[in-house]
Amino acid sequence: MGKLLKKKKNRRKFLKKTAVLSTAAVLSTFIPRKLSARKKYNWKMVTTWPKNFPGLGTGAETFANMVNEASGGRINITVFGAGEIVPAFEAMDAVSSGAIEMGHGGPYYWKGKVEASQYLSAIPFGLTPQEQNSWFEKGGGQELADEIYKKMGCKFFVCGNTGPQMGGWFNKEIKKIEDFKGLKMRIPGLGGEVIKAAGGTVVNLHGGELLTSIQSGAIDALEWVGPYNDLAFGIYKAGKYYYYPGWHEPGGVLDCFINLKKWDSLPIDLKKIIEISSKATTQKITNEMIAGNNLALQTLLKKHNVKLKVFPDEVLEKLAKLSEKVISKLTSTDNLSKKVYKSIIKFRNLSIKRSEISEKKYLDSRSKFIEYE
Repeated sequence: MGKLLKKKKNRRKFLKKTAVLSTAAVLSTFIPRKLSARKKYNWKMVTTWPKNFPGLGTGAETFANMVNEASGGRINITVFGAGEIVPAFEAMDAVSSGAIEMGHGGPYYWKGKVEASQYLSAIPFGLTPQEQNSWFEKGGGQELADEIYKKMGCKFFVCGNTGPQMGGWFNKEIKKIEDFKGLKMRIPGLGGEVIKAAGGTVVNLHGGELLTSIQSGAIDALEWVGPYNDLAFGIYKAGKYYYYPGWHEPGGVLDCFINLKKWDSLPIDLKKIIEISSKATTQKITNEMIAGNNLALQTLLKKHNVKLKVFPDEVLEKLAKLSEKVISKLTSTDNLSKKVYKSIIKFRNLSIKRSEISEKKYLDSRSKFIEYE
């Protein structure tokens, strides 16, 4: 009898253990797979830049590679240059519609969709690249950008900066403000609006059309980026005079824009990877542009004998006054533009007070007292 009871007890233990193990086995084939089999995302990124364009096009590739690697392949981004899937200026349409997951370009390209977007790129006599980055992170810029891009069905991130730009290539000298009258110039954003106010005609062209346009006489002048990119495009072959400073774009913000529904579908960790990668890419592009511009300027001057010219103070003063007048008029009819502009100006004015006793004084002293070739 004792042996029989022991057998029954052992049998109950065995059945109980078997039941537990069976349940665990079922769960291990169902629940853990759901938890551990993380979804993979294969995304396309369209850009407004020619494929592998120095700094800007390669910057998009840098961002994509960084995200791919940091996510362990869970999100794989393939970059397409302008024209490979859609034309440069149709990148936003493709992303907004959801046909493409994300894009890379410049906010002022989208002013025809949401006027306030152009203020995110740069404003004439506005913020330097360091100040722009600070404004986006600490001055309310990111929140304003999200408000703007939401209207286009996208999420916004800063993803690069051109650095301070040049004033442009001209086929005639600019000695007074009246020299802009009748001038046909490729210059985007708010700088273009100022040129219009000065009597010029603004022509909207993407990078691949620049050299042929100035060679053929379709335009008289153009602004692109700076020595690094201008050298790569061979603009020195046609432009007679290379002017500075880049009053219209003291720092050119580049954007990463993601279809909002696609963005919302991502888990938190992948969102964070994209956010951090965009910041890291911004720094890498800025670094590349500074180093590239340093070397390219010397090549333009010494190898290609480019004629470097500075805008006269009289011209710069009048451009500054025109800028305030033009932007005041533009923002008077668009509340979102006004809100963004006021925020930037508040930040800029504080920066001017500080930079007068820091960067400006230091740079003036360095140029004045340090011998250099």
